[in-house]
Amino acid sequence: MEASETLAVTVTPPDAGVRLDQFLTRQLGWSRARLQKLLKSGRVLVNGEPRPASYRVREGDTVAVRVPPPSPSHLAPEALPLAILFEDRDLLVVNKPPHLVVHPGAGHRAGTLLNALVHHCPDLKDIGEVSRPGLVHRLDKDTSGLLVVAKTALAHAALVAQFQAHAITKRYQALVWGRLLEIEGEIDKEVGRHPTARQKMSVHARRGKRAITFWRVIREFPGPLTLVALTPQTGRTHQLRVHLASEGHPVLGDATYGGGVSRLAGHPRLQVLKPLVHRQLLHAGRLGIIHPRTGEKMTWEAPLPEDFQAVLDNLENLH
Repeated sequence: MEASETLAVTVTPPDAGVRLDQFLTRQLGWSRARLQKLLKSGRVLVNGEPRPASYRVREGDTVAVRVPPPSPSHLAPEALPLAILFEDRDLLVVNKPPHLVVHPGAGHRAGTLLNALVHHCPDLKDIGEVSRPGLVHRLDKDTSGLLVVAKTALAHAALVAQFQAHAITKRYQALVWGRLLEIEGEIDKEVGRHPTARQKMSVHARRGKRAITFWRVIREFPGPLTLVALTPQTGRTHQLRVHLASEGHPVLGDATYGGGVSRLAGHPRLQVLKPLVHRQLLHAGRLGIIHPRTGEKMTWEAPLPEDFQAVLDNLENLH
């Protein structure tokens, strides 16, 4: 990233009257703390003039952020394999395998997808949040599939805005317990931190946020198990897993939300699956965005990984 890079955003009617720091948080997806530093250092200009964080933006204002040079990263580059489907100066799209953690955190200080990304793309460093450079969304450790990574500040801001506007297309497949009563439907339930089990999410949270998931039945199998297509309109933590479990259809292999392999014990015909299921069978197989620089609509697809496909193949033999 060049030291002189400047991001410019024009205020539209929906954001008129919002505090400047809140407006930038929405537009860029950066933390309030990081933006406060930029505001105090005079790197944020409104119509060419510095303004305080409390300034209320007006329709038509041009807000420019002069992005400082990247600070030294404490994220250790690691030469780990990456399944790259697309890469240009702004974007990188990868197919994440199951069991790979996306970014370092408690219990996972190294060996993550982000460690591999920083090795592959050293200039990623300070794109977006310093602790999670380049990331605009994530997948759970045991969820496989497609992730888009921003390589420039321009791309990061544009992708964050697309996610907030629900302009990103995400399509998942999941193998779930039970039979759904309709061919397709919608789950519209708030998702937030579980009131007692703080490592989990719940539709009964005290302070949940609206979450919407569209689903469609692809195939029914013995068990009963059902292969479904899922299209989330929002991106809450564990949204798909929590929504499905709340409807009585947890994902096969998802012990956290009631779909663990222990349930196979009650289904003699499904015992063949027990050695095959080592994670929740949830896969992000389709991703669509608008390219932040060209405006082109772009879509990628990733086939089911081997472990997921092996389970479906064994279910086919049970018919």
